[in-house]
Amino acid sequence: MSNQNKDILYGLYNDEEYLLKAVDHANAEGLEITEVFTPFPVHGLDPKLGFAESRLHITGFVYGMLGTLTAFLFMTWVFTRDWPIIFGGKPYFSAPAFIPITFELTVLFAAVGMVVTFYIICGLGPGVTIPTLDDRITDDKFCIAFDVTNAEESLTEKLKGFFSQTGAAEVNTKNI
Repeated sequence: MSNQNKDILYGLYNDEEYLLKAVDHANAEGLEITEVFTPFPVHGLDPKLGFAESRLHITGFVYGMLGTLTAFLFMTWVFTRDWPIIFGGKPYFSAPAFIPITFELTVLFAAVGMVVTFYIICGLGPGVTIPTLDDRITDDKFCIAFDVTNAEESLTEKLKGFFSQTGAAEVNTKNI
């Protein structure tokens, strides 16, 4: 919902079971759902909305491998070329001694990289304000939203009927 000045018709549900049934009903009727908001992950919702599995785990692996290589190559360079000191009779290149720092940098790079990637993908960052439909969506309500900006009155009435059929607790319209 990055475009401004959209008219959004949304219904609030009290339970995720009603939400899942409503999504099934909307798919059966061929209604185009703009967005679904939930306060926690709802299992089985992604396939019903037609979402494919996220590829973010691939980027997490890449960031982790970058951290592993950074740590391992830096320690190799330090202990063999820049500052070669023998500790307790160990050789200059002692891979088992490198493991703790390598693990820590792997986790650090993966965590920081994934946070930055998530913020970029979601369009978030310092100074960005995201309009919300209803403050209760992040607390205890479930929401299905439809874009009715250029919709005919008959479609709006059909959507309101859809919400009443599927057990929505509230139906509201908001311009964001």
